[in-house]
Amino acid sequence: MSRIGKLPIKVPENVAVTCDGLNITVKGKFGTLENKLPEVLGVKENDGTLIVSVKNEARTTRALHGLYRSLINNMVIGVSEQFALTLNLQGVGYRAAVQGKCLTLNLGYSHPVKMDIPEEISVEVVQNTTINLKACNKESLGLFAANVRSWRPPEPYKGKGIIYQGEIIKRKAGKSGKK
Repeated sequence: MSRIGKLPIKVPENVAVTCDGLNITVKGKFGTLENKLPEVLGVKENDGTLIVSVKNEARTTRALHGLYRSLINNMVIGVSEQFALTLNLQGVGYRAAVQGKCLTLNLGYSHPVKMDIPEEISVEVVQNTTINLKACNKESLGLFAANVRSWRPPEPYKGKGIIYQGEIIKRKAGKSGKK
């Protein structure tokens, strides 16, 4: 049995969870998330906790047990608290701005980079170089942050690029020159 999969999921009071067959829906103050479970898994609700159960002990079933327990837990946390990511722009002239439903990045290219912001993600730019992202769906939040970061991933020589809050970039020495 999966160590993660057998842990109970605590459901806050302001979150409603409905399980009808293989479909699970989680509603909270920040939105509604849905997911479909594989046929080898089931979800039981007891006094404000959810327990993910398995129907057999095959290797793939044990792997799915832990995965879907984590996905359901992320759904519950997302609709009750929201997930947040912060991106920092480090480099001379690197700037960000939100214009309607579009994120505009100036990253040293000859043109500004414009990205459409998905509906479920809220973007806030602080001091032109800090981007705060919030969403109830952890997967879509991470994917959007990775797409923003892919325009200028951090480089190890000067430390320039788009960096996650708290991320440490290992620096390299570079060329020494003639002696």
